[in-house]
Amino acid sequence: MYMDAVVIAGIATVLLMVGFFVGVGIFVMKDQKEHGHQDSKEGKHGHKPV
Repeated sequence: MYMDAVVIAGIATVLLMVGFFVGVGIFVMKDQKEHGHQDSKEGKHGHKPV
């Protein structure tokens, strides 16, 4: 396959996007472990909905 500059730029773009989303996923998992699991039925301030 002929490696044109556009092909190399496209591969680099895809690799950067994959790396970005993996980094965001790792950040979310670490942040979730740090702050703990909160009950989704409670509101923002810890009050149960009426």
